[in-house]
Amino acid sequence: MESVMLGKSEAIRSIVLTLLAGEHLLLEDVPGVGKTLAAKALAGSIDTEFNRIQFTPDLLPSDITGSSIYRSDDQKFQFTPGPIFANVVLADEINRAPPRTQSALLEAMSDGQVSVDGKTYVLPQPFIVVATQNPYEFEGTYILPESQMDRFLMRTSVGYPEPEHERRVLQSHRDGEPVDSIHSVVTADDVLKAQSAVRQVRFDESLQDYLLKIVVATRTSADFRLGVSTRAALSFYRGCQARAVTEQRDFVIPDDIKALAVSTLSHRVQLDDFATQSSRLVVEEMITQLLETIPVPV
Repeated sequence: MESVMLGKSEAIRSIVLTLLAGEHLLLEDVPGVGKTLAAKALAGSIDTEFNRIQFTPDLLPSDITGSSIYRSDDQKFQFTPGPIFANVVLADEINRAPPRTQSALLEAMSDGQVSVDGKTYVLPQPFIVVATQNPYEFEGTYILPESQMDRFLMRTSVGYPEPEHERRVLQSHRDGEPVDSIHSVVTADDVLKAQSAVRQVRFDESLQDYLLKIVVATRTSADFRLGVSTRAALSFYRGCQARAVTEQRDFVIPDDIKALAVSTLSHRVQLDDFATQSSRLVVEEMITQLLETIPVPV
């Protein structure tokens, strides 16, 4: 992935970490900095199926999950899977579709399955949704429902590249898209085994208490109208285990919790002031300040 996402090691770490945790990722950034490229690079690195869904205001839930079509030859309805039936799904500009369509992702992201016409269909594993949105363009967009935001392990950015890396980007695109030449280095089974190993990472009881104190603090703080959910706490827990693996450890340390707290919790809290709520930097600063009030276990 680093061969095409030049100078974006932290963004790549977030993506791989999310995959190892068995969770989903929201990339929020300005257009043209590599959000879509990140999902393509991940998909190209794994021997799995990749689908891209371009979210638009006229997109229907069935355009994502699929639908049953009547076949005249055998006089039966046959289910035609939608693009959600892939291992890596890019939900591009996810906030351009109305909430009704966005909600079609909820069951898929939580349970790895979709229900259509009273029947349940299991999605291929591993399964990860990488969603993108532009935080600076609001014309024709919809705010993601809180229940949907709660399905993302973290919200992060790719960011502008450094000048020397951007120069290399220009040079590498002379003969086409470098991402198209990426070859897979792991299989789906490899990823599933890695996800299973992540769940075996040791998480000391004192660190579990530290994590829960942070979670409870978001619920009791006067700055937040609504704190994070139990689902968020479990997602936070899995993310810390995955980060330990990316650091070549089989145990969690306080730095894992501190490193993930802002990106994992800031999009899950709600403020009383809607104008402030829309400011990502303000919310992230509040979470950072909250961390400083909670003693780290020694």
